[in-house]
Amino acid sequence: MYISTEQHPSSGGVASSTPPPAAAMGQDFAVRVLDEIDYGLILVSVDGTLEHVNHLARHEIARARFLRNVNGRIAGLSVDQTEELQRGVRWAARGRRQMLTLRNGGKTLSVACVPLSEPFEGQQGSVLLMLARQTGTQNLAVTFFAQTHGLTPAEEGVLRALCDGMDVQEVAAHNGVSESTVRTQVRSLREKTQSTSIRQLVQQVAALPPVVPISLALPAQPGPQLAA
Repeated sequence: MYISTEQHPSSGGVASSTPPPAAAMGQDFAVRVLDEIDYGLILVSVDGTLEHVNHLARHEIARARFLRNVNGRIAGLSVDQTEELQRGVRWAARGRRQMLTLRNGGKTLSVACVPLSEPFEGQQGSVLLMLARQTGTQNLAVTFFAQTHGLTPAEEGVLRALCDGMDVQEVAAHNGVSESTVRTQVRSLREKTQSTSIRQLVQQVAALPPVVPISLALPAQPGPQLAA
């Protein structure tokens, strides 16, 4: 925040409170933005050094399914995947966006490498790695949506199942309840969210801003180092 100068009558002089450097303010603001977005986001330097990791990305790295933190640098599960990540980061640092697909058995994770500087700016800046949301990953925006509309935990669970593509029969079987119970919950969902159909309800959730329900911001620091 910029603090203006003020006159102190007792001293007759002007006391100036100097605002922090613009670069520092911009960096702090950018970090806060990353922590409010409900997607895995990793900020790295050209050599892959971790500069900031938001909440979902920290979770993904901790699970070590596709990504690892090796001596403070982003890495894949294998040498080949690590080299693929490094190439993507280097190309992005030169201004060329990249889309990578990391594999672990039959599962995949798409990673977009986004340059945060332009070639004409004269130097290579940081690169933002944007992780695709994985199936089964809890959509924190749905929690925010459920709280806003006063949904019960059971109704929120049904909503998530519907958004995952289940129909009423599948939701009932998954939750171990009768179809009539699920239909009652769906009817309550529609009334509370003012949706005319399940399709409209699912579309409403799909269009939610990717924002976390509460602030999960942590100090900007790499996670614990892992052995290579």
